[in-house]
Formats: sequence, structure tokens, C-alpha cells
Amino acid sequence: MPTPTRPRTVLVTGAAKRLGRAIALTLAEGGWQVAVHYRSAEQDAIETVAACARISGVSGHFDADFSDEAAVRALLPRVVAHFGAVDAVVNSASLFEHDDPATFGYARLQQHLASNTAAPIVLAQALHAHLNERAAQGEADAQGAVVNLLDQKLWNQNPDFLSYTLSKAALEAAGTMLAMALAPRVRVVGVAPGLTLTSHYLSEEQFQRLHALSPLGRSSTAQDVAQAVRFALENRALTGTTLLVDGGQHLMRFERDFSLMQDTPTPP
Repeated sequence: MPTPTRPRTVLVTGAAKRLGRAIALTLAEGGWQVAVHYRSAEQDAIETVAACARISGVSGHFDADFSDEAAVRALLPRVVAHFGAVDAVVNSASLFEHDDPATFGYARLQQHLASNTAAPIVLAQALHAHLNERAAQGEADAQGAVVNLLDQKLWNQNPDFLSYTLSKAALEAAGTMLAMALAPRVRVVGVAPGLTLTSHYLSEEQFQRLHALSPLGRSSTAQDVAQAVRFALENRALTGTTLLVDGGQHLMRFERDFSLMQDTPTPP
């Protein structure tokens, strides 16, 4: 990012909890003002804002349902109105619901594409327009960045979570096209974690066993991913590429999604 003459501001989507929250806190530690997006977890968002504000001094929370295009298009202007300017967007919010080739249907795919693909594209579009406006007003170095959270699944595919995987594959492809179309005003970088946080699908024992299943003996932690996001935002030579932050899990072959693996597979 350019050397700032004012505090830098980043919109982090899905930042109320889990990985998005870790990203928000890491960026606050780096001196960023953080706009915390959430869909329905308002109390969690308020707590994340308070934690960020204790670090960087300024934060704010903004709700938006990513299935609603009008709400997505209004989001960045709301953040600009609050902070005065926005320099970056981290697309961390993600719909992750199960389907497979046997249960696939139009509705589930459309839901994932709206949230996981279309919303990040619209936010990149909005950031580009905002930076163009700043440049037209005389800001000499009005440049910014978008970081899209992807998934190591794209490099190690299996049939589970078909609609989710398709939506992330579309976002990865969009990242390449946006990097070309929005340069030099906006850089676009992907960050693809491996198994990072547990969920209701896995017991703690299963999670720990699967997390260790990688060439490095550990997959990504939330802090690993958050640090990669910060690096992607601040390194001005990165665009149109993806950082795989997964301990090398994409180099292994898994027949099922981690969340549906009941037993630890034997590496090939």
C-alpha cells in the first residue's frame, strides 16, 4: 500500500467472529482502521469493534445481507461516509453449506454464488470507483487492494460442498480478471487457507488429527491466515495471484472434505 498520510481504512467482511475477527484484529495491530461487516451477529460485531478500537483507536460495524445486491452496493459508501475514505477490502464472509452431485440444485448454487462470488466482485468494483473519485479530486497516489479468501480445496478437489467449491472457483477466476481490469488503481490477491478452525462437523480430537495432516505437520492457524492477508494488503508488488496458506495440504489427495472425514486417511 502507499505510504499513508492518514490512517488506512479496511473493510473486512464477515469480521464479527472466527477467521474474519482474527483478520480484523491483526490489521488493527498493523495500524489499520477496521470496518467490521456482519450479517446478523451484531453483538459479536460490537465486541470485535471494541477489540479493534482498543488497538487502533477507530473502528465501526456495518450490517449487510450478501444475498441482497442493493445492500452490498450500499455497503462501501456507508463505510466511506463513516471513515471518510476506504483503502482496502478483505472478503472473508462466506456461505458454507453442504451439497454434492447427488443433492445439487439451482437454488443452493445461486445462494453461494451471490454471497461468495458476486458480493466480493461488487465490493471490488465499488472500491475501484471510490479510488477513482479520490484521484479525480487530486489525491496523487489513490491506490488500494482487495484480498479474497479462497480455499485450498480449489487445488485439491473433492465432490463435497459442490456449490461452495464452485463459488470459490469462480471467485478465484474473478480475481485474475479483476486484477487485470482494475489495475493500476486496485490490486487483487487471493489467500487460500487449509483447515484452520474447527466446526460443528468435527470433534476437537478429529480437528487436531486432521490439522496435523499436511507435509509440514500442521495446517493453517487463524493467525497464519491473518498475517498472510496483511502481507497481501501491504506488499505493492502482489496482484493477480493467490497465497496458499495451508501447511502444504493442497499437495495431498483427500477424497472427502475435511469436515466429512471420519478417519484420518493414509497419505499416498
